Amino acid sequence: MEAERMTLDQIKALDMVAWLEGLGFAPVTVKKGYEYWYRSPLREEAHASFKVNQQLNRWYDFGLAAGGNLVDLGLRYYGCTISELLVRFNDGGGVGAQVLHLRKPVVAEQQLVVTDVRPIFSFPLKNYLHERGIPVAVADEFCVELRYKVGGHELYGIGFKNDAGGYEIRSKIAKSSSSPKEITSLNYGASSVQVFEGFFDLLSWRVLHRYDDPHATNLVVLNSVALFKRALPFLESHERVHLWLDNDSAGKRYLNQALALGARYRDECGFYSQFKDLNEWLCRKGLLPEHRQRLKVGGL
Repeated sequence: MEAERMTLDQIKALDMVAWLEGLGFAPVTVKKGYEYWYRSPLREEAHASFKVNQQLNRWYDFGLAAGGNLVDLGLRYYGCTISELLVRFNDGGGVGAQVLHLRKPVVAEQQLVVTDVRPIFSFPLKNYLHERGIPVAVADEFCVELRYKVGGHELYGIGFKNDAGGYEIRSKIAKSSSSPKEITSLNYGASSVQVFEGFFDLLSWRVLHRYDDPHATNLVVLNSVALFKRALPFLESHERVHLWLDNDSAGKRYLNQALALGARYRDECGFYSQFKDLNEWLCRKGLLPEHRQRLKVGGL
C-alpha cells in the first residue's frame, strides 16, 4: 500500500528540531529545555542567532528578522515553491517522512550517531544503487556503508563524507545526514572543476566518464545548494567551473548567481533539461546505448 502523503498542515506539525537534526544541523546551545539556538541554516554566521522554540514549534532568525513554521523555513531553506516543497517532504521517504516517525521531545534521542563505517556490502543498498543506475564499483570510489542510530532506531545507508567529517546518508527509505553539514571537495590539482548539488549526481557523472582519467578534473558536491557560497573560494581557483545543478527554482537561482560571476562558470544542466537532475536523466534516458555512445559533456 502506498504510504500516506503529508499535507502542509502535517509538515507544519513535524518536530522542527528533529528536522534540522536530520539535515545535519545541531544546536549550539539549549536554553530553558526548549529553546534551541543554531547558527542559521539560511545564511553563514559565526554566532548562533537562529532560535527554535520547540514548545511552539516555531523558528526565528534574528539576522533576517524573519520566522514562522516549518513550511516557512522549508521554503527559505530549499528556495522552492509550495508544490516543490511537498515533493521534497514526500519523495522517497526523505527527511520529512523520517521525522514523521521519529518525533520525540528529548533532543538526545533524536541525534544521529554513526556507529560503524564499512565498504558497501548490504544487498538492499546494492539494489538501491542499481535502481539509481549506479554500479557498485562506481559507488565504492566515493561512498561507504554506514550504520547509525536516530531516536533509538538502528538504521543503515550509503554514506558520502563531507569536508568537515559529516556524512550525507541515503537509502531507499531514508534521506539524512550527520553533523556537521559541509560541502565535499576533491582536489586533484586540475584546472577545471565539476559542481554537483548531491552525491548521486556526482556518481551519475562518474558512470558517464568511467573510462576517463579520474583525476583529470576536480569535483565538488554541495550537499545542499544553500552551501554554494561556501564552495566559492575553491571554485574561484579554477579556470573552468562546470555546474550540474538541479532543474528547480533553487538550482536555477544559484546557477544564475554563478553565471553572473564570470565566464569561467558554465551551465551543464541544459544537457538534462527535461529532467530534475543528472541522476534522473541517467535512470530514465542516459543508459540507452545510443546516448552513451554520443556522450561527451562537461569538458575535462
